[in-house]
Amino acid sequence: MDLEKAKAKAEILRAQINQHDYRYYVLDSPEISDAEYDRFMRELIETEQAFPELITSDSPTQRVGAAPSHAFQSVSHRSRMMSLDNVFDEAGLNNFIRRVENQVGKTDYVCELKIDGAAIALTYEDGLLTRGTTRGDGVSGEDVTSNLRTVRALPLRLIGENEVPFLEIRGEVFMPRKAFIELNRQRGEEGLPLFANPRNAAAGSLRQLDPRITASRNLDLICYEIGYIEGKSFQTQREVLEQISDWGFHVSEHWREAKDATEIMPFCEEWIAKRDELHYEVDGAVIKVNRLAQRDRLGATSKAPRWAVAYKFPAEEKTTKILDITVNVGRTGALTPLAIMEPVFVGGSTVSRATLHNEDEIRRKGVKIGDTVLVHKAGDVIPEIIKPIIEKRDGSEHDFVMPAKCPACGNKVYHPEGEVATRCVNIDCPARLFESIMHFASRGAMDIDGMGPATISELLDKGYIHNVEDIYYLTEEQLFTLTNFKEKSVSNMLSSIERSKGRPLSRLLFALGIRHVGSHVAEVLARRFRTIDALARASQDELIAVEEVGPILAESIRDFFDLPRNREVIDRLRAAGVNMEEEVEEGPQTLHGITFVLTGGLESMTREEATRSIEERGGKVISSVSRKTDYVAAGSEPGSKYDKAVQLGVEIIGESELLDILKGERTPESKGKT
Repeated sequence: MDLEKAKAKAEILRAQINQHDYRYYVLDSPEISDAEYDRFMRELIETEQAFPELITSDSPTQRVGAAPSHAFQSVSHRSRMMSLDNVFDEAGLNNFIRRVENQVGKTDYVCELKIDGAAIALTYEDGLLTRGTTRGDGVSGEDVTSNLRTVRALPLRLIGENEVPFLEIRGEVFMPRKAFIELNRQRGEEGLPLFANPRNAAAGSLRQLDPRITASRNLDLICYEIGYIEGKSFQTQREVLEQISDWGFHVSEHWREAKDATEIMPFCEEWIAKRDELHYEVDGAVIKVNRLAQRDRLGATSKAPRWAVAYKFPAEEKTTKILDITVNVGRTGALTPLAIMEPVFVGGSTVSRATLHNEDEIRRKGVKIGDTVLVHKAGDVIPEIIKPIIEKRDGSEHDFVMPAKCPACGNKVYHPEGEVATRCVNIDCPARLFESIMHFASRGAMDIDGMGPATISELLDKGYIHNVEDIYYLTEEQLFTLTNFKEKSVSNMLSSIERSKGRPLSRLLFALGIRHVGSHVAEVLARRFRTIDALARASQDELIAVEEVGPILAESIRDFFDLPRNREVIDRLRAAGVNMEEEVEEGPQTLHGITFVLTGGLESMTREEATRSIEERGGKVISSVSRKTDYVAAGSEPGSKYDKAVQLGVEIIGESELLDILKGERTPESKGKT
């Protein structure tokens, strides 16, 4: 076959494959079998291998063609990707409608489902995909083009005639429920940490350095907006959605026009009841003014359009049955009742346990063992029992009674006067040990991947660990005896343990579980004393002299280091090679006397990293906004602190401005407020 024939064949095959991709991934209406599709793809691969000069960037073979990246480049959006204001009930929705119609009169709307995923912007030039970015801080995002190319529902070239020279489409990348469940099942078998929900899984998958990993995650895409366009204009959101669909994008089939405001709430109520029928997670509805000219008149605030609002659905509620109430013993000895329930899928994941906190909480809610109960996820994260369904009781239910002895060690438990918690005071209690190791290995502490509850339980049961320091003396042979631990998971675990040795002193102090020493106080202590030995030698008066350390905290620290057993733990950790020092850069104190409040998500660093960078330069990060605050640094989706700053007239800066301050490219000023 000569070059011309190969070129013609490749073009035909690409057109066929793109059409079948569109029918399968967008229309959900395949016309051919998987075997036929695979034959087309094999022929195209063979043709391009024989004639590499025929490979194009929009060829279906290039869905996973890029080499792993070492970093993501920051890219500015053509127009700002704003967040939406939220309303949570009909009254809030009516307030939004009233504000709109006070400005533009009675109007029509478009109602769309709010997909719980990761927002992205897709740039097309002359019909060809040239770039895909994350939302970032709304002004700029990360270039994740290579990863987005792996999403089969995303057209690499627009369908139809090339009508516009430049186009930016906006949408939501999400992980379908089945794909999320399967991904977490695989990660569990490999001893890897599970994703909390499909949204986190989708966002994490988009930011993989290797596109092949993204490709394996079965991500999907729904588009809903044009961020920027040249060469074409529209009158309504309806026209926008229809055109997006015609270009080959997956548009939700559930959007609806509302000819007036009275049709909005029925749409929301319908999908609150039906959201379980969807194959993806939604957390609300987006209500938009339909006419684009009216949107221009309505404008926007500094962070959200005035012509759209997100109506957040109430937390999803399901019924299930309490099979038993067991008692969990925490690392401080507190006994916490835990409801064991029939598994139920709620809020994006399957739950079978929910904390009942303490005896007072059980009495307040009137929960009995055997009850049918209503559950939801508090804050869409933590499983919580709302109430028992009294009507479903059949007489077999019975009250829970807090045990008089610790269920883990058999020692007598105590209920200190004035406290809600019942406690086991035996420091050698094996349940306290389990929780101590869980805390030690957790993400905010030593961050040991794969050291989850099942693994820790088995390590304890087999006698491989008896305390936290034993983690660093585990052998390859021991790990191979654990359930589901194969060569890869053993290697991952040993590598993760080795990496954890280099964590800063602040993380170690937090991991050790010193009472009242949280992550922030641990950082304060590590910066002040620099080494664990210096901290261990500090007197109570020296500790109290440290800002943010009071008498109770100072006494707790002294009690910890005065115990010989705790000093043995530190000595064994040191012998294993665990870092005992805090590196503090002695840079110029350019932020001395300047106070910051951080709100919203940051893209280039975590909130903890931003706090550390500010404090290393002499600045101070506080938790609440007041007139004395110098700057509020706002990332994506800022919360109530942003609104408070606007109200008080505190200067608000974005992530890029914060970075300029940290780099010394902008000189901050104390406002001198009193």
